[in-house]
Amino acid sequence: MRTGLIFDMDGTLWDSSENVAKSWTEKIRELGLDRPDITQEDIMGIMGLTMDRIADILFGDLPAEKRYRLLDECCDHENDYLLRHGGVLYPELEETLKKLGEKYELFIVSNCQSGYIEAFLEYYGFGKYFRDIECYGNNKLDKGSNIALVKERNGLDRAYYVGDIQGDYDSAMKAGCGFIHAAYGFGKIREAVPELTAFEKLPELLRAIIV
Repeated sequence: MRTGLIFDMDGTLWDSSENVAKSWTEKIRELGLDRPDITQEDIMGIMGLTMDRIADILFGDLPAEKRYRLLDECCDHENDYLLRHGGVLYPELEETLKKLGEKYELFIVSNCQSGYIEAFLEYYGFGKYFRDIECYGNNKLDKGSNIALVKERNGLDRAYYVGDIQGDYDSAMKAGCGFIHAAYGFGKIREAVPELTAFEKLPELLRAIIV
């Protein structure tokens, strides 16, 4: 039986919020816009949402066309910035990915823009650990649809989505996957689900829940 682990990005594999905030503020200043700095708290408050929702929240005072254009420019700059600076990995991430890859197939699905996952993989050299990736920016599909898409196109018999917020749980349920809560991340889950208190404990947790 082919079992896949599909990972969320932010709050699950890394925390890029500080550098994302810096990159967006840098771009806004470069464009000469009279707007407040984007803070790390701003970014943490919108991580996990689709890109259109992020534009509506952070740039909602602008007309729709301008807010989405500004978002695109910030996201493009963000990808370049992360390629140069990376983010904050959760402890023992690579060692744990190596261990997981010996038994499971690994994937990433995120609500991010195109190029964001690729920046993460390229900066750290992690592409060798993941069989497939998908995101909202590639096809404008919601996370549940993209989890289902990755599961189907890779012929997985079963899959578990590892994420940190309620929306991740809801997406996993829509896709017909199991769910593991990255409880060290940014959010809480209303339902009773397996809780992962630290990334390096994932192999042990999987041994307890997968039979």
